[in-house]
Amino acid sequence: MSPRPPSGRAPIDRALARAAARAGEPGGIRFTERQLYYELCRVLRPLHAGPRRIPYTLAPPVTYRRFAEALARTGGLPGLLPAPAPAAPVRTAGSDLSDLSDLYDYGFPRLLVCQDRSVARMLIANDLHLEAACPVFAAEDLPLDPRLSAALDRAGDAVIHVLHDASPAGLACYRKVRDAHALPTRSMGLVPRHAGALHLTAGRAPGPLRGALPEHLTAGLRPAERAWLASGRFSEVAAVNPARLLRAVIRTVRGTTGTRTPVRQHLRGLREAGFMTWPTP
Repeated sequence: MSPRPPSGRAPIDRALARAAARAGEPGGIRFTERQLYYELCRVLRPLHAGPRRIPYTLAPPVTYRRFAEALARTGGLPGLLPAPAPAAPVRTAGSDLSDLSDLYDYGFPRLLVCQDRSVARMLIANDLHLEAACPVFAAEDLPLDPRLSAALDRAGDAVIHVLHDASPAGLACYRKVRDAHALPTRSMGLVPRHAGALHLTAGRAPGPLRGALPEHLTAGLRPAERAWLASGRFSEVAAVNPARLLRAVIRTVRGTTGTRTPVRQHLRGLREAGFMTWPTP
């Protein structure tokens, strides 16, 4: 008879196995360690299934340290993307576009910039850049390769989409990308109202990092969203279920084209559209 695991370990180990199975549904989706952590949170505290008309976020029911300990005991899980070597650059569709190079001559109608490099890796691992004919970059990979900038210009109505966290850093990432390019740039979210509608697990920054944000970062947000951010709360894109994230990104990048609009009109459009329409299951 095999020895019993130490007290307190078996429940989280079983929950982690369920979380990995759910993160890979349907069809064997590849996912990151951070995405697996948030899936574990949904398994342990399944309050995310409440009605979307009642917005709320959830505190994490388990620390990342306990999750990492349980993950180490598994020896590896199907679908989990390996962590990149610290000294090696992470390959994204921005660093090697050989599989999309034929499109250089015709122009790219869209481009996706992800605040989180691991999210960019996950989208590429699931072939989103091919499915949506959309190069995928991490924000730190900018500025764009001149060939890619020229391809975007040739498209005529190209759009740069930015996928970022519901956090001060996420809002700043979107603004930085928008201000660095003449092309129309659209925030894909997240913003606090997405986190509330999807009932995402949300973290909370320590006291010294809380407080009201500059107006230029929160333009287009509702007062309740500003208050949510000022309280130190944040939600990561990684907290979105992997299948839902893939569906939402594909639907958004394939269904839009760009138009150059005044900043005031652009911000009003963000307020009315909610940055991104997240699809229901």
